[in-house]
Amino acid sequence: MGEYSISKLNKVIRGSKRATYDVTSIHKILDDAFLCNIGYVYDDKAIVIPTAYGRIDDKIYIHGSLKNRMMLSLLKAGEASVSVTHLDGLVLARSAFHHSANYRSVNIFGKVNRVDDPDTKMDALKCILNHMVPGHWDNVRYPNDKEFNATLILEISIETASAKVRAEGVVDEQKDLELPIWAGIVPLKMVAEPAISDPALDKGIKIPDAVLNYVKENTY
Repeated sequence: MGEYSISKLNKVIRGSKRATYDVTSIHKILDDAFLCNIGYVYDDKAIVIPTAYGRIDDKIYIHGSLKNRMMLSLLKAGEASVSVTHLDGLVLARSAFHHSANYRSVNIFGKVNRVDDPDTKMDALKCILNHMVPGHWDNVRYPNDKEFNATLILEISIETASAKVRAEGVVDEQKDLELPIWAGIVPLKMVAEPAISDPALDKGIKIPDAVLNYVKENTY
């Protein structure tokens, strides 16, 4: 799929050897998460908050209420910066200076548009939910007219992006290797525990396969 062009906006300066602009790699990092952090300006103040998202091709979709200040601020600005990070491990070195972490991170930059077409809007809601638990959209009640009309969907077109990945061991000074100090990696992973059914469920309602599959695939 090629690479995103490098500009002053997306160029990785610090630790550039860990940078990638490969489209496929960046999409993979995005697809392996469902929470992102979005920066925006409200009342002349910079604010960053997490929100759920979904991806369709080169578009990121987020949703909120019609009065959500982040959504309205992004729409007013017409552009957005979105960040996604996976923490894969703690890198514990012999020296305090060389402690680090293994991670996969992506920053994307793009234009923001409001989604008003009903079919596209519904597809975006489906995408966001299925991005969290694949296939779960088929197990839920779809939004009614009141809920649908009260929801604002924003489409962020990925115009450019960059990723930064660290996936290696301890990097200590050569002279520190003989110190009697433990060094190594503590791998980290987000895991799912068994699903807990709502106590208000009618008897006989079973946990959907999509949920069971998600737990199975994300259990350590």
